[in-house]
Amino acid sequence: MSILVWPPVSDADLSKEIESTSARELEWLLSALQDTLASLKAGLEECAALLAPTEPGSTLVLSSLRSENLKGYITRLGGRIVKGDIQLRLPSLPPPRGQNAYRLSVSSQPTAPTIVLEQLTTTRTLINACLDVVDATRWTGDANNANFISGQLKLLHDNIQEAKAALKGGSEGQKGKTWYEDPLDSNVFDPPLPGNVSFHLSISEAALLLHVRTLEAAYPITGTNTPLSTSSGSYTGFSLRERLATALTGGRPAFHDEAHEVFSYRGQEVRVRDKVRVESQDPSLISAMAKLGALERNIALSRRSLDVVMGHDSDDL
Repeated sequence: MSILVWPPVSDADLSKEIESTSARELEWLLSALQDTLASLKAGLEECAALLAPTEPGSTLVLSSLRSENLKGYITRLGGRIVKGDIQLRLPSLPPPRGQNAYRLSVSSQPTAPTIVLEQLTTTRTLINACLDVVDATRWTGDANNANFISGQLKLLHDNIQEAKAALKGGSEGQKGKTWYEDPLDSNVFDPPLPGNVSFHLSISEAALLLHVRTLEAAYPITGTNTPLSTSSGSYTGFSLRERLATALTGGRPAFHDEAHEVFSYRGQEVRVRDKVRVESQDPSLISAMAKLGALERNIALSRRSLDVVMGHDSDDL
């Protein structure tokens, strides 16, 4: 079958027709993208609602696998933990007299510090920024300016990718301080958290991840790389009860990935005696991450379509 145009068209006229067709196609796509932006806004608002501090919050069960080391629950309200009751049964943390577990209860006092999940704060900030971008693109920008729309779509795409990364655990640039760099205020709990216990909450794969560690003072190292004797160890900052617990369990080897590391915690060198890791799935966070993934794909498709019509290379998408 012939693909020749009849009657014949000159190269100049053919170029004009191609430009005219491309211009009409671009005009149609820019108009269609306004509907896409409206749909994106609705999806972003759904994500924001899932992460909003709405009463009564999300109560999540905490339970260690195949052991009784940790049992309890916490209640998340937006990016804050407002309630919690956890029972610990660890060899290096003897329970109070007459009890069979060590209890950690989130303080209900109005003046008590709050556990804040920075990754959720980051996610909400990025989602709100996306909503601002959508509004600016639809109402204050030039809807017929392809370069402007392309730039706004890229900004949306980048922000949504970062928001999704925060719910997955955080990119390298998003990851906050570690458990030993930014210890939790002991007054978050009532009674206060013992000095030899580290309580660290974070987000991983849209789930709440809790690490509880019991600590012991690390022995100073001699010039021959041989640890000094137990009697020369520094226990500054640990109570008599905590030092006694360390002494009673001193001969028991620790079995976890941090057993042979030394950390600087609250101004002194420590080792991790016992470590418990508990993961609790959060339905609201899972739903929010799934919606962000769908929005990310939608924007990527819109960017690719716009780049094709504009004649740009979209291999980086």
